Amino acid sequence: MIRQTISILVLSAGAAWSQDAGADKAALQDRIGEIKQSIAQNQADLRQYSWTETTEIALKGEDKKRSQADCKYGPDGKVQKTPIGSAPPPAKKGRVKTKIVAKKVGEMKEYMDRVGSLIRRYVPPDPQDIQASFQAGKATLDPAAGQLLFTDYAKPGDKVTLTFDPATRKLRSFVVATYLDDRKDVVTLNASFNGLPDGTNYVETTVLDATAKQIQVTTTNSEYRKAGG
Repeated sequence: MIRQTISILVLSAGAAWSQDAGADKAALQDRIGEIKQSIAQNQADLRQYSWTETTEIALKGEDKKRSQADCKYGPDGKVQKTPIGSAPPPAKKGRVKTKIVAKKVGEMKEYMDRVGSLIRRYVPPDPQDIQASFQAGKATLDPAAGQLLFTDYAKPGDKVTLTFDPATRKLRSFVVATYLDDRKDVVTLNASFNGLPDGTNYVETTVLDATAKQIQVTTTNSEYRKAGG
């Protein structure tokens, strides 16, 4: 009798766990479906707009460069950027010092080009990549925080955290923690979203940190206007 009772309890617990796991997976799939739909809709809506992008680059905590560009989507679906204003002429230096500076600038540009290529694997969030991560069992849902956490999203050991408002069905933030070739060469990106008057969601601010080189790039998108407006 005791063995029979224990068996029943074990089976009941197993069935309950299975039901809970199934419910969690269904809730996760529903949330991912909402996010995919939201991303696709906003990408379509943003094609109606042009906007101003302001980029600020800091090295070791010191501001080094600020630039602006007019942005809009081209026929190929990619963002086209037109610089606003012109960069000031470089200060005159001795020949040797000029070569050293040019070398450092070249190395930094190459490094940031690599960082840019890495980040493009994450941004903008791709609905297909999100679905693939879910199907691979790499996604978890925190309903209380409204967050989805993805691990091994684009590289082993990376993390992507999406914060989604189910009431408005809009993304609120997108956080990436990844690295270049070496895991010590950490690269993080924190993007925050805002809404336009017609309800279109957009990335308002992104902060990119390349900690190994102590480089921080802050990008702000503003002054959205509809084409022909």
